Amino acid sequence: MTGTQQLADDVGLRRYEYGDDETVLAADLGPGRDAAVDVLDDAVIVVVDGEQYDLELSGDAQAFIRNGVLSIEVSP
Repeated sequence: MTGTQQLADDVGLRRYEYGDDETVLAADLGPGRDAAVDVLDDAVIVVVDGEQYDLELSGDAQAFIRNGVLSIEVSP
């Protein structure tokens, strides 16, 4: 199952749910953008071009940015 929500005005955040209770959130931030991500307790903090976005999560999360793509893996 997939769904989309907005992370920023011009960035859609897609949600992929897998049968083994794993959820992956992904967003294409685009090339050349200044972006960082960090996981703190039950929240993921994403900073894109100086704007901060907080995502509340339930479960253990790992987050990373590679080649302008934000990936957040959440497991129960």
